[in-house]
Amino acid sequence: MERNPIRTESGRNDFVAEYGKSLMVHVDTSPGQRILDLGCGDGALTAELAKNGAKVLGIDNAAEMIVKARFLHPELMFAEIDALELPYNGEFDTVFSNSVFHWIPNVDLLLSEIRRALKPGGKLVCEFGAASNIGTMRQSFAAACARRGREYRERFYCPTPDEFFDRLKAAGFEPERVLEFDRQTPLPGGEEGLKLWVRRFLADGLAQFAAAAQEQILTEVENACRPLLWNGGEFVVDYRRLRAVAFKK
Repeated sequence: MERNPIRTESGRNDFVAEYGKSLMVHVDTSPGQRILDLGCGDGALTAELAKNGAKVLGIDNAAEMIVKARFLHPELMFAEIDALELPYNGEFDTVFSNSVFHWIPNVDLLLSEIRRALKPGGKLVCEFGAASNIGTMRQSFAAACARRGREYRERFYCPTPDEFFDRLKAAGFEPERVLEFDRQTPLPGGEEGLKLWVRRFLADGLAQFAAAAQEQILTEVENACRPLLWNGGEFVVDYRRLRAVAFKK
């Protein structure tokens, strides 16, 4: 079975967890509810989900994130588990996931595993990158690679709402809503913010080049993005998000 590291953004950028709180309006967090926080990162949203008395389990495939989550929230339950190998059958009322699905190309297997983990009528609540998410940076990076005779192979899964709606239906879910929206997001780090982001989230693409070429690519991407993303004090990224709420049929 394909192994897939859940490289959650929560725990690495505080703004991701803050934005994720708005997703929680779709989750019943009352006592007696069982919730799986898939791709929990450092547990910031796991703790929010548990505030009203729900029983919440946070899972992540990154061992360092689970260690951090257990340290920050010792009162909660966390486990290092692959999202594509969920060991649960009909156990959760809700599966919640923020900023994770775009890291997992095998979305059909992911949805199948989530459906199996849910109780009959259980709910999936998720948000992740939509089709044009960070389009300016992705296009600039691909162009810099092409100038060096290399193709940048997109590793993110960023669908349109129609595509994801159809995948949910095919996986045995009844979608309640699937929508996309803009979320202009300032990057920390000032002048270095964009380069830091590219180093972190496009690391696989950078790794195919020698160190000197990597620095050149970072500069080219920054120069290409600056007219559109620099506001005079920080880079503001053109995030576009997809939010879905669906029920297990």
